Amino acid sequence: MPEIKLQHKTLINDIDAFDGPGIALWWLGQQSFILKSSGTVIYLDAYLEPNKNRRIGPLLTPSEITNATLVLGTHNHSDHIDKWAWPGIANASPNARFVVPKILLPKLAQTLGIPEKRFVGLDDGALENINGIKITGVASAHEFLDRDKTTGCYPYLGYIVETGGFVIYHAGDTVKYEGLESKLKQWDFDIAMLPINGRDAVRLKNNCIGNMTYQEAADLAGAIKPGLTIPSHWDMFESNSENPQKFLDYMSVKYPSLKTLVPNYGERIVINK
Repeated sequence: MPEIKLQHKTLINDIDAFDGPGIALWWLGQQSFILKSSGTVIYLDAYLEPNKNRRIGPLLTPSEITNATLVLGTHNHSDHIDKWAWPGIANASPNARFVVPKILLPKLAQTLGIPEKRFVGLDDGALENINGIKITGVASAHEFLDRDKTTGCYPYLGYIVETGGFVIYHAGDTVKYEGLESKLKQWDFDIAMLPINGRDAVRLKNNCIGNMTYQEAADLAGAIKPGLTIPSHWDMFESNSENPQKFLDYMSVKYPSLKTLVPNYGERIVINK
């Protein structure tokens, strides 16, 4: 397992201290990331709820997050939209906006007690420019490419974030599906965060919905060719885990020109053009 480098106040101080150049990211485990560029701080699928089944404890508490510009949640599972944490983040960062799949509004806002005006709802292909940060929704198939029959909206999304001249793809939870690569090839990605925990009948029968295998994630990276690929969603729960070294080894053989990284928890990673 990676080491815990920074957490709690020392992590927040490190985020606040970064002033470029480039873009910085910090991994909190699972599919949870923090991005900072041009003074904006973006929390993606930040999973902070204490849980006895976690292999890695929360690196932050909601009240410590006083620096959030945007909080993004890809879908309505607790390790992606953390209903325990979001009200506290909303209080600690009173100017933060919350980005979620459009289909979840307004019920999610009511459930959390956060004013709906603080939310931005996205769907597949929808673009929002929030204070100069461009965010585009991309439908995710988790484990199926579900779509609401009434609204036509997708409950599972990935997000493409464009900030400070950088382009980042956070896949949320997804498997590869026909058309995903062609959508993503419209962008030139600096960073991609891809789940690698895979799927099988046993997990699906127990309502543990699956994602790409490490081979599928590698092939998606090979198709879209990001500057850096980070395998994620492999570490948090013993029953839904994968060895990231398999992804790294596969990438090194099949796509040796592409950079990969498994960060330590709470470690600042800086990407420059």
